[in-house]
Amino acid sequence: MVRRAFTLRLKPGALDEYVRQHDEIWPELVAELKGQGISELTIFERNGDLIVYCVATDYEAMDRVWASEVHDRWARVMAPLIDVNDDNMVDAVPVTEVWHLDTAAG
Repeated sequence: MVRRAFTLRLKPGALDEYVRQHDEIWPELVAELKGQGISELTIFERNGDLIVYCVATDYEAMDRVWASEVHDRWARVMAPLIDVNDDNMVDAVPVTEVWHLDTAAG
């Protein structure tokens, strides 16, 4: 298993709608995440900055989700809520893991 994280920036006033959309996540998107090897997905927020953290079978799992048709549809719903690049793609910035402790490991 690998851990992967990235940051996003919410548009002002978008947090409540962002959370509502995720509370009503589409079953087909959940199936895509699971099918591509994502076992956990957590989003943290601080002053409009989001940190998205996932646990996956391999490093490319989230890339495969991002390339899927269902995620393309989800991204169109999220676009009014988060910052995008000049090419209208989500402005996601990778976060590098620098330290990890697993107290459950032997």
